[in-house]
Amino acid sequence: MREVVKVAVTVPEKDADKLRLAIGNAGGGAIEDYSHTSLSVKGVGRFKPLDDANPTIGKSGKFEEVAEERIEVTCFKDELSKIMQAIRDNHPYEVPVIDVYPLLAINE
Repeated sequence: MREVVKVAVTVPEKDADKLRLAIGNAGGGAIEDYSHTSLSVKGVGRFKPLDDANPTIGKSGKFEEVAEERIEVTCFKDELSKIMQAIRDNHPYEVPVIDVYPLLAINE
């Protein structure tokens, strides 16, 4: 049985549809007879770019708040690098925060 993981990434709301499509096109969210499945939750991202940062939003040294979506998808672990690359290639941030969680295999 192929291992499955959950991938979660936050992105500014205005860029969410583009990123969600790129993740799905790379194979994220493929579940049986469905593709591009995901869950999104809206929230507020907060950060302070340091002096050497080149922020997409905000200015170095100043606290910033951004309306963001957290996009979650499942994928096969052996396809994870392709999904991670799609996120990096299509995310507006210098350093996107990407969480990866292993999922337990439960026999039905």
